[in-house]
Amino acid sequence: MRISISEMARLSGVSIQTLHYYDEIGLLKPSEVSAENGYRYYDELGMERMQQILFYRELDFPLKEIQKIMNASGYNKQEALKKQRELLLMKQKRIERLLSLLEENLKGDRMMSFQEFDNTELEAAKKKYAKEVEERWGNTEAYKENQTKTSQYGKEEWNATQGKMDAMIEKFAGHVGEEPASAEVQALVREWQQLITDNWYECSREILAGLGQMYIADERFCTNMDRYKEGTAKLVSEAIAIYCK
Repeated sequence: MRISISEMARLSGVSIQTLHYYDEIGLLKPSEVSAENGYRYYDELGMERMQQILFYRELDFPLKEIQKIMNASGYNKQEALKKQRELLLMKQKRIERLLSLLEENLKGDRMMSFQEFDNTELEAAKKKYAKEVEERWGNTEAYKENQTKTSQYGKEEWNATQGKMDAMIEKFAGHVGEEPASAEVQALVREWQQLITDNWYECSREILAGLGQMYIADERFCTNMDRYKEGTAKLVSEAIAIYCK
Protein backbone atom coordinates (compact mmCIF):
# COMPACT_ATOMS: atom_id res chain seq x y z
CA MET A 1 0.00 0.00 0.00
CA ARG A 2 1.21 3.50 -0.80
CA ILE A 3 -0.36 6.95 -0.81
CA SER A 4 0.62 10.22 -2.48
CA ILE A 5 1.80 13.27 -0.58
CA SER A 6 -1.56 14.98 -1.19
CA GLU A 7 -3.36 11.98 0.31
CA MET A 8 -0.99 12.03 3.30
CA ALA A 9 -1.74 15.72 3.78
CA ARG A 10 -5.49 15.11 3.59
CA LEU A 11 -5.44 12.17 6.00
CA SER A 12 -3.09 13.70 8.56
CA GLY A 13 -4.21 17.32 8.39
CA VAL A 14 -0.59 18.34 7.83
CA SER A 15 0.05 20.65 4.89
CA ILE A 16 2.02 19.52 1.84
CA GLN A 17 4.56 22.26 2.58
CA THR A 18 5.07 20.86 6.07
CA LEU A 19 5.53 17.34 4.66
CA HIS A 20 8.16 18.73 2.29
CA TYR A 21 9.90 20.25 5.31
CA TYR A 22 9.73 16.98 7.24
CA ASP A 23 11.42 15.36 4.23
CA GLU A 24 14.16 17.99 4.14
CA ILE A 25 15.06 17.61 7.82
CA GLY A 26 14.90 13.80 7.70
CA LEU A 27 11.94 13.47 10.06
CA LEU A 28 9.62 11.79 7.57
CA LYS A 29 11.07 10.59 4.28
CA PRO A 30 8.81 9.38 1.47
CA SER A 31 9.27 5.72 0.56
CA GLU A 32 9.41 6.64 -3.10
CA VAL A 33 10.04 9.72 -5.23
CA SER A 34 8.92 9.43 -8.85
CA ALA A 35 11.80 9.91 -11.29
CA GLU A 36 9.34 11.25 -13.87
CA ASN A 37 7.58 14.00 -11.97
CA GLY A 38 9.18 14.11 -8.51
CA TYR A 39 5.93 13.11 -6.77
CA ARG A 40 6.40 11.74 -3.27
CA TYR A 41 4.74 8.56 -2.05
CA TYR A 42 4.49 7.03 1.42
CA ASP A 43 4.16 3.37 2.36
CA GLU A 44 2.59 1.91 5.51
CA LEU A 45 5.77 2.48 7.51
CA GLY A 46 5.69 6.14 6.55
CA MET A 47 2.05 6.38 7.59
CA GLU A 48 2.90 4.79 10.95
CA ARG A 49 5.73 7.27 11.46
CA MET A 50 3.40 10.15 10.57
CA GLN A 51 0.97 8.93 13.21
CA GLN A 52 3.73 8.90 15.83
CA ILE A 53 4.72 12.44 14.86
CA LEU A 54 1.09 13.54 15.30
CA PHE A 55 0.99 11.97 18.77
CA TYR A 56 4.02 14.05 19.75
CA ARG A 57 2.46 17.16 18.21
CA GLU A 58 -0.75 16.51 20.14
CA LEU A 59 1.39 16.55 23.27
CA ASP A 60 2.88 19.90 22.16
CA PHE A 61 6.44 18.63 21.78
CA PRO A 62 8.56 21.15 19.84
CA LEU A 63 9.51 19.94 16.36
CA LYS A 64 13.22 19.90 17.25
CA GLU A 65 12.43 17.65 20.21
CA ILE A 66 10.34 15.32 18.05
CA GLN A 67 13.16 15.13 15.51
CA LYS A 68 15.74 14.41 18.22
CA ILE A 69 13.61 11.65 19.78
CA MET A 70 12.52 9.92 16.56
CA ASN A 71 15.89 10.13 14.82
CA ALA A 72 17.79 8.68 17.78
CA SER A 73 19.68 5.56 16.70
CA GLY A 74 17.91 3.47 19.35
CA TYR A 75 14.38 4.77 18.78
CA ASN A 76 11.90 2.03 19.57
CA LYS A 77 8.31 2.41 18.35
CA GLN A 78 6.72 0.27 21.06
CA GLU A 79 8.50 2.13 23.85
CA ALA A 80 7.48 5.42 22.25
CA LEU A 81 3.83 4.41 21.99
CA LYS A 82 3.73 3.39 25.65
CA LYS A 83 5.21 6.71 26.71
CA GLN A 84 2.85 8.64 24.42
CA ARG A 85 -0.09 6.79 25.98
CA GLU A 86 1.11 7.66 29.46
CA LEU A 87 1.47 11.35 28.59
CA LEU A 88 -1.87 11.52 26.75
CA LEU A 89 -3.64 10.01 29.78
CA MET A 90 -2.12 12.75 31.92
CA LYS A 91 -3.37 15.32 29.42
CA GLN A 92 -6.81 13.69 29.45
CA LYS A 93 -7.06 13.94 33.24
CA ARG A 94 -6.12 17.62 33.08
CA ILE A 95 -8.81 18.30 30.47
CA GLU A 96 -11.37 16.42 32.58
CA ARG A 97 -10.54 18.65 35.55
CA LEU A 98 -10.93 21.75 33.38
CA LEU A 99 -14.29 20.53 32.04
CA SER A 100 -15.50 19.85 35.55
CA LEU A 101 -14.55 23.37 36.62
CA LEU A 102 -16.26 24.78 33.54
CA GLU A 103 -19.47 22.86 34.29
CA GLU A 104 -19.54 24.23 37.83
CA ASN A 105 -19.25 27.76 36.49
CA LEU A 106 -22.01 27.14 33.92
CA LYS A 107 -24.28 26.07 36.78
CA GLY A 108 -23.76 29.45 38.35
CA ASP A 109 -21.30 28.41 41.00
CA ARG A 110 -18.52 30.95 41.26
CA MET A 111 -15.62 28.56 41.42
CA MET A 112 -12.55 30.76 41.78
CA SER A 113 -10.14 27.86 41.41
CA PHE A 114 -7.00 27.91 39.27
CA GLN A 115 -5.29 24.67 40.16
CA GLU A 116 -7.13 22.91 37.30
CA PHE A 117 -5.11 25.01 34.86
CA ASP A 118 -1.84 23.80 36.33
CA ASN A 119 0.11 21.95 33.64
CA THR A 120 3.27 21.45 35.67
CA GLU A 121 2.97 17.67 36.04
CA LEU A 122 2.54 17.02 32.32
CA GLU A 123 5.32 19.40 31.29
CA ALA A 124 7.66 17.85 33.85
CA ALA A 125 6.86 14.36 32.51
CA LYS A 126 7.54 15.50 28.93
CA LYS A 127 10.87 17.04 29.90
CA LYS A 128 11.79 13.88 31.81
CA TYR A 129 11.01 11.74 28.77
CA ALA A 130 13.08 13.92 26.43
CA LYS A 131 15.92 13.91 28.95
CA GLU A 132 15.79 10.11 29.23
CA VAL A 133 16.12 9.79 25.45
CA GLU A 134 19.10 12.13 25.41
CA GLU A 135 20.76 10.45 28.39
CA ARG A 136 20.24 7.02 26.85
CA TRP A 137 21.45 7.89 23.37
CA GLY A 138 22.67 11.49 23.40
CA ASN A 139 25.77 10.86 25.45
CA THR A 140 27.05 8.15 23.14
CA GLU A 141 29.64 9.06 20.56
CA ALA A 142 27.53 7.31 17.91
CA TYR A 143 24.54 9.54 18.64
CA LYS A 144 26.62 12.72 18.61
CA GLU A 145 28.29 11.74 15.36
CA ASN A 146 24.94 10.83 13.86
CA GLN A 147 23.49 14.22 14.76
CA THR A 148 26.54 16.03 13.38
CA LYS A 149 26.49 14.19 10.06
CA THR A 150 22.76 14.18 9.41
CA SER A 151 22.26 17.82 10.42
CA GLN A 152 24.20 18.73 7.28
CA TYR A 153 22.13 16.51 4.99
CA GLY A 154 19.90 18.13 2.41
CA LYS A 155 17.25 16.43 0.29
CA GLU A 156 19.79 14.99 -2.17
CA GLU A 157 22.01 13.58 0.57
CA TRP A 158 19.06 11.94 2.32
CA ASN A 159 17.80 10.39 -0.91
CA ALA A 160 21.28 9.16 -1.87
CA THR A 161 21.87 7.62 1.56
CA GLN A 162 18.47 5.94 1.60
CA GLY A 163 19.12 4.63 -1.90
CA LYS A 164 22.37 3.02 -0.77
CA MET A 165 20.67 1.42 2.23
CA ASP A 166 17.84 0.05 0.07
CA ALA A 167 20.31 -1.33 -2.48
CA MET A 168 22.19 -3.16 0.27
CA ILE A 169 19.01 -4.65 1.74
CA GLU A 170 18.06 -5.84 -1.74
CA LYS A 171 21.45 -7.57 -2.00
CA PHE A 172 20.81 -9.35 1.30
CA ALA A 173 17.36 -10.36 0.04
CA GLY A 174 19.03 -12.11 -2.88
CA HIS A 175 20.74 -14.47 -0.42
CA VAL A 176 17.67 -15.47 1.63
CA GLY A 177 17.75 -19.25 2.04
CA GLU A 178 21.55 -19.37 2.10
CA GLU A 179 23.72 -19.88 5.14
CA PRO A 180 24.26 -16.59 7.05
CA ALA A 181 27.86 -17.70 7.66
CA SER A 182 28.63 -17.96 3.93
CA ALA A 183 31.46 -15.83 2.59
CA GLU A 184 29.11 -13.86 0.34
CA VAL A 185 26.68 -12.96 3.13
CA GLN A 186 29.48 -12.12 5.56
CA ALA A 187 31.01 -9.83 2.92
CA LEU A 188 27.67 -8.02 2.73
CA VAL A 189 27.70 -7.56 6.51
CA ARG A 190 31.09 -5.86 6.24
CA GLU A 191 29.71 -3.58 3.50
CA TRP A 192 26.67 -2.82 5.68
CA GLN A 193 28.87 -1.91 8.64
CA GLN A 194 30.96 0.40 6.45
CA LEU A 195 27.87 2.00 4.94
CA ILE A 196 26.57 2.91 8.41
CA THR A 197 29.99 4.28 9.37
CA ASP A 198 30.28 6.38 6.22
CA ASN A 199 26.79 7.86 6.41
CA TRP A 200 25.65 7.79 10.05
CA TYR A 201 28.19 7.04 12.78
CA GLU A 202 31.20 4.85 13.60
CA CYS A 203 29.61 1.40 13.60
CA SER A 204 31.68 -0.73 15.96
CA ARG A 205 31.04 -4.45 16.25
CA GLU A 206 29.28 -3.82 19.55
CA ILE A 207 26.91 -1.32 17.95
CA LEU A 208 26.43 -3.57 14.91
CA ALA A 209 25.50 -6.50 17.17
CA GLY A 210 22.83 -4.36 18.84
CA LEU A 211 21.46 -3.28 15.48
CA GLY A 212 21.30 -6.89 14.35
CA GLN A 213 19.08 -7.75 17.31
CA MET A 214 16.89 -4.73 16.67
CA TYR A 215 16.27 -5.68 13.04
CA ILE A 216 14.12 -8.61 14.15
CA ALA A 217 12.92 -7.24 17.51
CA ASP A 218 11.50 -4.01 16.08
CA GLU A 219 8.62 -4.62 13.68
CA ARG A 220 9.37 -1.39 11.82
CA PHE A 221 12.87 -2.53 10.82
CA CYS A 222 11.76 -6.09 10.15
CA THR A 223 8.94 -5.01 7.82
CA ASN A 224 11.21 -2.59 6.00
CA MET A 225 13.80 -5.28 5.24
CA ASP A 226 11.28 -8.00 4.44
CA ARG A 227 9.57 -5.87 1.82
CA TYR A 228 12.22 -7.13 -0.63
CA LYS A 229 11.83 -10.75 0.40
CA GLU A 230 10.44 -12.41 3.50
CA GLY A 231 13.23 -13.62 5.73
CA THR A 232 15.66 -10.83 4.83
CA ALA A 233 15.65 -9.30 8.32
CA LYS A 234 16.23 -12.73 9.88
CA LEU A 235 19.15 -13.40 7.54
CA VAL A 236 20.75 -10.02 8.26
CA SER A 237 20.32 -10.47 12.01
CA GLU A 238 21.82 -13.97 12.04
CA ALA A 239 24.67 -12.97 9.73
CA ILE A 240 25.54 -10.00 11.94
CA ALA A 241 25.52 -12.20 15.05
CA ILE A 242 28.03 -14.54 13.38
CA TYR A 243 30.14 -11.66 12.08
CA CYS A 244 30.33 -9.99 15.50
CA LYS A 245 31.55 -13.15 17.22
